[in-house]
Amino acid sequence: MTTSTTPLIEEAELDDLEREFVGRVRGRVLEIGAGDGENFGAFDPGVEWVGLEPDGKRLSELATRAREWRHTAAPLEARAESIPLPDASVDAVVGTYVLCSVSDQATALAEIRRVLVPGGRVVFVDHVVAPPRTLKRVIQRVATPFTARFHHGCHWDRDTERALVEAGFTGGDVRRLRVRSMPFGPVPMLLFDGTAS
Repeated sequence: MTTSTTPLIEEAELDDLEREFVGRVRGRVLEIGAGDGENFGAFDPGVEWVGLEPDGKRLSELATRAREWRHTAAPLEARAESIPLPDASVDAVVGTYVLCSVSDQATALAEIRRVLVPGGRVVFVDHVVAPPRTLKRVIQRVATPFTARFHHGCHWDRDTERALVEAGFTGGDVRRLRVRSMPFGPVPMLLFDGTAS
């Protein structure tokens, strides 16, 4: 899809879409890169939440917030590339702004498939690489070595949709958007609600 035909939205609209997508999952849900629990208000009250967070400094706050939201499982200090859960042990996996920062996207996605039940659901929200031959893509390529090093491992130039498809996930509701941003122009975003095929 070209930049000119990709919908341009405001940050507030993106926030609403994120909440909608995250709110779709049910059952036992693994949230990778759970951070400080920003998604707790979006989850359906009936989910059995399991959190994964590699940053040990955030775990205490995440555990406190999880209890406040009545989630009984203590968050796990682990990376998405090595999930300490049995095979086929969760119904869904959620990640917001995390597939851009994992050190090995293919390994993380293979682990996510491993812990999902057959046909399990995935919901991901992430900024992604801009279309080829655009100024935004050039800016992303130049910026990524710096953002990867100084901004929580974030890679601005990842083709996450392709990685998901190559890992065996089928999109049910896939939205490619641009979010208004300054000073370098709109940020390409991917919202992916799909299943392990």
